[in-house]
Amino acid sequence: MSRKRLCMVGAGRVGRLHTRNLIERAGRRAEVAAIVDPSLDTAGKLAADYAVGAVYATLEEALAHGPYDGAVITTPTFTHRALAVAALDAGLHVHLEKPMAMNLDECAGITAALRRSDRILQLGFMRRFDRDFIEAAELLRGGTIGAPMIIKSLTHGPGLPPAWANDIRTSNGMLAEVNSHDLDTVNWFAGAEPVDIHVRVANFKGRERGVTTEHFYDTLLATVTFESGAIASIAGVCPADYGYDARVEVTCTGGMIQVGGTGPGGLASIVSGTSRRGEAVFGSWRDRFADAYTREMVEFLAAMDGEPVRVGAAEGTRAVALVLAGTMSMLERRTVALSELRAPGLTLSWQSGAAAA
Repeated sequence: MSRKRLCMVGAGRVGRLHTRNLIERAGRRAEVAAIVDPSLDTAGKLAADYAVGAVYATLEEALAHGPYDGAVITTPTFTHRALAVAALDAGLHVHLEKPMAMNLDECAGITAALRRSDRILQLGFMRRFDRDFIEAAELLRGGTIGAPMIIKSLTHGPGLPPAWANDIRTSNGMLAEVNSHDLDTVNWFAGAEPVDIHVRVANFKGRERGVTTEHFYDTLLATVTFESGAIASIAGVCPADYGYDARVEVTCTGGMIQVGGTGPGGLASIVSGTSRRGEAVFGSWRDRFADAYTREMVEFLAAMDGEPVRVGAAEGTRAVALVLAGTMSMLERRTVALSELRAPGLTLSWQSGAAAA
């Protein structure tokens, strides 16, 4: 495996995490050659912390001073299509943070750029790189515990997201920015195509914390049905205040699987209706999925040399479709079939002029 030159696009929390993992934990298989961020001050601080030699305000500027082997894109969702297409068209391999894009038109644009290139696209669903989640998926595919019947997945975040993510017009809301991890997980574990989704939301803490954006919500419960007959529930709370919480339980025809907990305590069991647990609660997603984020970057480097891509454009597009149908469900207060996204001339009311497909 040759040493790869990477361009880090986005110098926020995720960009900083990936930069550290590539430099400190990827076994000298990568060089972060440039940092791109509209805030040159933010980019400069990250570059100084990790001795990165070049800082640019735009990807266009960085590409003019290449070459690079790949780009890691960690910017807000509404920027993803333009940046991913530009990187792929420039011949770079791309790791793109979730959600893939704002709508299915944008997903299609990224996928088209991928197809006309000979590069790879990896989506940033970090659960796909977590040891326990991988083992659970393998058990489900092995068939020893039967077919999935009910899948319950939750993600609770400790604090409010960035301001842009509070507005469904620029982010598709919490269902996309927090719970798209759950949408991808239930698809992965079900092993079947989703049929429809119903979403209910509430807003308990937003106004008292200064969020007045229309349609903002901090609590959601969604149900998804699959062609196999499996049913999934997804719960989201952000901010949850008590810490970071990501758990999944799958009830199958021959048993069950439980993945995750509120702290680093491993699997849990309750006997005779009593339980006592004293482990620390995860403070953030960086703590819960520290190893997964490292593996994510290591596998991105390996995929650039021909190894299989664990999660890519197809999975990213499927999650975006569920986000869009789920947001329609929330706004229209009804169950929405995924097939409705294929209706001719359909537009997304909260995305001005944006087509769904």
